[in-house]
Amino acid sequence: MGGNKNKPAAKQDKGTAVGPAGEIKQAAKEEKKKPQRQKLAVTIDENQGMKAIQGMKAITVQSVAKAAGVKISVANALVRTLETKGLLKKVGGYSGHNVYARVT
Repeated sequence: MGGNKNKPAAKQDKGTAVGPAGEIKQAAKEEKKKPQRQKLAVTIDENQGMKAIQGMKAITVQSVAKAAGVKISVANALVRTLETKGLLKKVGGYSGHNVYARVT
């Protein structure tokens, strides 16, 4: 009783075409290439990191990043390596915002 209804022009698939054997072929579209992100390897050596945190009383990852002029992820890696080597000690903090102190 109610057969197939025609779709509005905006909803029709404009990118398809029917080939000679009745097969559906996609129209050739120019594929948009996404620019690939370049990985930047920025590291801080321990001497440069210790100079950045030399005068700080309360050491946080954010303060180390600001003092050294690097991203927070790089500063976080530095703080964790210094903590594992025993040069920094966790003294407080909450919810992932830890506060460290230098071990003398």
